[in-house]
Amino acid sequence: MVKRLISLIFVVALLLNFTGCIAVVAGAAGGAGTAFWLEGKIKEEVRAPIPKVVKAATSALKSMRLEVTKTTVKDEVAQIKAEYTDKRVVWIDIKKLTQDSSQIEIRVGMKGDKEASTKILERIKRYL
Repeated sequence: MVKRLISLIFVVALLLNFTGCIAVVAGAAGGAGTAFWLEGKIKEEVRAPIPKVVKAATSALKSMRLEVTKTTVKDEVAQIKAEYTDKRVVWIDIKKLTQDSSQIEIRVGMKGDKEASTKILERIKRYL
């Protein structure tokens, strides 16, 4: 009986140890993925409320012949998703900073095409 109890404790300890290693590896991979994702974004603060920035971003994307596929607007944040004809995806996140200012974050494609993101940002600023 004692031998079985010791064996059971040993097996449980091994399983917990193994599970912990998986969690560490998964956490490290997730952290690397997040860092990769954030690296490809460009950010800029603008002196305009969210509704005005959403309107400017939508106009800018349409003027660049990009298809807006989704727009989500809430009190404090907005997100616009669009697509190039080559299927690269554009994500524009707009966050409220104050009543009269917002932060725009733009990412183009999975790797983060900063040149394309900068062109979109400049076009948005023209519409503000």
